[in-house]
Amino acid sequence: MAGHTGVAGTTHLDAVHRVIGRPGIILVAEGAPHRVKSLLAQEKKRTARVAGTMPIYDVVVGNEEGQVPLAKLQRHLMKLPRNINRQEMESMEARLAALGSRAAAMPKGPMPAGAKMRSVQRTVRRR
Repeated sequence: MAGHTGVAGTTHLDAVHRVIGRPGIILVAEGAPHRVKSLLAQEKKRTARVAGTMPIYDVVVGNEEGQVPLAKLQRHLMKLPRNINRQEMESMEARLAALGSRAAAMPKGPMPAGAKMRSVQRTVRRR
């Protein structure tokens, strides 16, 4: 599999990662199923605009029914059929990089001296 990118996220630390590999584009979601579903659908729609005919798979990581346990994620991804070759994979990676990401990104550069990770911890506690 080629590199992955965090492409969407919420303040509740749900996230959607985009992986480009031989099967095509794989969206891997983690977090509460009811919150992740809309995030996944939204990202699938954004990606489909650029993907054209390339297959898009979506995987939800978790221990409930219909989800893939984290320990078995790699095995699950490796079992997917090989639909594209390396050249297609690389060109798609470049096209999707242009889409950018809407994940909760950290600001570039050094952390300001007064800034602490308090706000991140507060959102985790709120869950």
